[in-house]
Amino acid sequence: MKHELDITKEHCPMTFVKTRLKLDSLQSGDILTVRLNEGEPLENVPRTVEELGHKVLNISNIEGSVFAIEIQKA
Repeated sequence: MKHELDITKEHCPMTFVKTRLKLDSLQSGDILTVRLNEGEPLENVPRTVEELGHKVLNISNIEGSVFAIEIQKA
């Protein structure tokens, strides 16, 4: 199942906190697309979710400084 989360208005460390809370509510194998800003969130969120054992499937630029990360829950 696919899910979306927009954290473009959040700042670290809340970007990861909100991403983790959403991932915790999903089933294994679900896909979460997270919209976030470049900079610290784009550096930290993918690295941290992989450290937790989840898989980053894709990172793409949506528009300007906004990116989308596709994460598959472990």
